Amino acid sequence: MSFLIPLGIVLFAIIYFVGIYNKLVSLRNRFKNAFSQIDVQLTRRYDLIPNLIETAKAYMKHERETLENVIKARNQAVNATKKASDNPDDSKAILAMAGAEGLLNGAMTKFMALAENYPDLKANQTMQQMMEELTSTENKVAFSRQAFNDSVMTYNTYREQFPNSFIANSYQFHEAQLFEVEEPEARKAVKVSFD
Repeated sequence: MSFLIPLGIVLFAIIYFVGIYNKLVSLRNRFKNAFSQIDVQLTRRYDLIPNLIETAKAYMKHERETLENVIKARNQAVNATKKASDNPDDSKAILAMAGAEGLLNGAMTKFMALAENYPDLKANQTMQQMMEELTSTENKVAFSRQAFNDSVMTYNTYREQFPNSFIANSYQFHEAQLFEVEEPEARKAVKVSFD
């Protein structure tokens, strides 16, 4: 009968540690799912940009360098996002994606500023529709990024708490990286006004 108390303690400890492990798995899967929502919105955004540039080419013939910079930045962002989506818990991939997004946002901001100087482009119905879609997508990206960062924060907080940190470190639950855009200008949604 005296062996039941130590057996009960061991059984309780096992159940407790299994519970911590399972919660770590659950929280990691939540932030990975949240990242997949960012991936969906960014893919939509990346698909819109070439159409936008193609429409603008006819009007902005003298702005070739700007148009090429947007496409180049878009392609870099696509590649960085692909690498991050393959492994959302890879901190380096998330940081690289954030950097590529900052460059793309900077190129798009410059493009939008130049587009303001072309009244015929601003009046183009196709351009207006694409700009509305892009603005809507930018808002969805911002909301998705916030949901991802909230999930990452919950996961990181839980994995760093005692005794969770012992299990997290023993079973390769690495710290997740927040998705933060570095440039202050890039933190703002792209402003579109083709009225």
